[in-house]
Amino acid sequence: MTGDHARRALVVRGGWEGHDPVAATELFVPFLQKHGFEVHRADSPAPYADAAFMSDVDLIVQCYTMGTIEPAELRGLEAAIRAGTGMAGWHGGIADAFRGSSDYLHLIGGQFACHPGKDPAERDGSQADNFIPYTVTMLPEAATHPITAGIADFDLVTEQYWVLADDYVDVLATTTQKVRPWDPWHREVTSPAIWTRGWGEGKIFVATPGHDLGVLRDDSVRTVIERGMLWASR
Repeated sequence: MTGDHARRALVVRGGWEGHDPVAATELFVPFLQKHGFEVHRADSPAPYADAAFMSDVDLIVQCYTMGTIEPAELRGLEAAIRAGTGMAGWHGGIADAFRGSSDYLHLIGGQFACHPGKDPAERDGSQADNFIPYTVTMLPEAATHPITAGIADFDLVTEQYWVLADDYVDVLATTTQKVRPWDPWHREVTSPAIWTRGWGEGKIFVATPGHDLGVLRDDSVRTVIERGMLWASR
């Protein structure tokens, strides 16, 4: 709680339905309420353009894959974070939102590029074509960070995000894309899997695992996201 008032969380969800944005965000609403947040839900980024509303938002949880954002909405989002509003998200809901906006990419610091799939001979045209086993590897700095303390490396079978990122992301965990016989690249590629970013007075948290409810219910993934939301909040 801050002062005598509940903290305010704005949950923005929508975009591509394959990430089940409503069910995915509802998974975390009880946690936010338990930690004293009054939760507001929106099905578009329109609230970002309302400066008076955003000035009282302590945490944005965004699950909005692809889609578009209007210039006034993006300006409002950036201004709110710069002034101290936190932002948190997972998977494509934050790292593959608003592909057409370079300024949004600059704010978040990492953009989904691809999720290399199974052997082409094993693919059947479903989303599972991109579900492969991989490890989320904790970096040494993760051991003492409030988001990741006590969490060891963990394995998942889901989409493995190859992320294009800059060196202003503070990386807590990585994932390494192997070279398989059918891949066109010639050496392993390591991408950030969990990162934070400071922006003005605000903090941003991103975790790339989170394709579906099963992944979000994984103990390590869920713990990292829950802690990340609390860490990012004003």
